[in-house]
Amino acid sequence: MILEKVHSLVGPMPFTHTRRHPLRAALALAVAGVVLSGCAAGTAAKTGVIKAVGAENQYANVIAQVGGKYVEVSAVMSNPSTDPHTFEVSTSVAQSIAGAQLVVQNGIGYDAFMEQLESASPSPSRDVLSVQSLLGLPDDTKNPHLWYRPTTMPIVAAAVERDLSRLQPKHEAYFKSRLEQFDRSMEPLNLAISTFRSKFAGTKVATTEPVADYLLTALGLDNVTPFRFQADIMNGVDPSPEDIAFQQALFTRHRVKVFCYNAQVSSPVTEALRALAKRSGVASVAVYETMPVPGFDYQTWMIAEIAALTKAIEHNESTVSI
Repeated sequence: MILEKVHSLVGPMPFTHTRRHPLRAALALAVAGVVLSGCAAGTAAKTGVIKAVGAENQYANVIAQVGGKYVEVSAVMSNPSTDPHTFEVSTSVAQSIAGAQLVVQNGIGYDAFMEQLESASPSPSRDVLSVQSLLGLPDDTKNPHLWYRPTTMPIVAAAVERDLSRLQPKHEAYFKSRLEQFDRSMEPLNLAISTFRSKFAGTKVATTEPVADYLLTALGLDNVTPFRFQADIMNGVDPSPEDIAFQQALFTRHRVKVFCYNAQVSSPVTEALRALAKRSGVASVAVYETMPVPGFDYQTWMIAEIAALTKAIEHNESTVSI
């Protein structure tokens, strides 16, 4: 009976992005652990502190900024040294979700395993915020890295505040005050974006994947890497020889000033391109899918990425880590 339940909960896993989280077996074991341990609806006892989970640590960080002392937050994916595409769900992660009263997840297939785990421990007292839904994006949105959109986190923070205030109405004024602090703390980031754009708009850059594409667009940079190439790398597909040759020419013919690469995912193609960029005198900048920790919150992380891009353009200085 338990195995049947696990099978029905896990089922086929049609991820939008094919390389995302190949963890069917691990997920089945995690779900089974929740079922066997009895972690089902109602496990999130109200102790005065709201239990919350962010599927990615950048979302967990925003929950913590808004929730303050009345929220206990954990993150599912939080290691910037780990390839998030090979992340494996553990029983402890499943149990954290089972006991959560608030969950924030990205959507667009990026963290689809969250839905499986939530189904394994249904709870009428748990709120699930999908960033995709908050932004009104369709399932076929090509780039799932929504946290790099400068307008995303204020929307997420406002939704978190509404949910926290509903869960603990007596602390509504506290949560609203924390949200106001969060919005003010976004001002230096917005200023950094506008300052950068005024100086460097139109500068051509290349990328391996569309990880930071939303930020690059907001900064006014011209990403000349074809999206087809970026999507192939993102999904673990070998790009065509023609697309690889095009990307190589961006470096050898000095058509770009900066090369942004995913610091958490590498392949023979991306490593060869990093080496070629270095030989060609093109500065490289590392970008991340999960927030580097410790030492950063969401805002300072984004500002650090902008600072790295500034150094690359002004001084031809590469940044291998921020």
